[in-house]
Amino acid sequence: MPVSPAEARSLALSLPEAVELDHHGRPSFRVGGKIFATLWNDGRMNVMLDEGGILTAVESAPDACEKVWWGKRLAAVGVTLARPMQPQTGTIEIRPFWGS
Repeated sequence: MPVSPAEARSLALSLPEAVELDHHGRPSFRVGGKIFATLWNDGRMNVMLDEGGILTAVESAPDACEKVWWGKRLAAVGVTLARPMQPQTGTIEIRPFWGS
């Protein structure tokens, strides 16, 4: 089901201790000072996951998710908010990339 930017923001802020702060002119969502997602634009949210989480998201929902590279490092999964995800894929579990 497609997700609006407002719904993506609400989901990110529903996580315990999550706050929204500016990050180079874009909304970023943080816990403990560390960014776990950015609303890149009205159509895309980048979610910072570990490499396994990124690959699982891309493999599970290739029409909605893509790898985001920063230099040579696989850094996030880019989620296209307007693209519906198939019911069998469920949702992407957001886990802070710095922890688990």
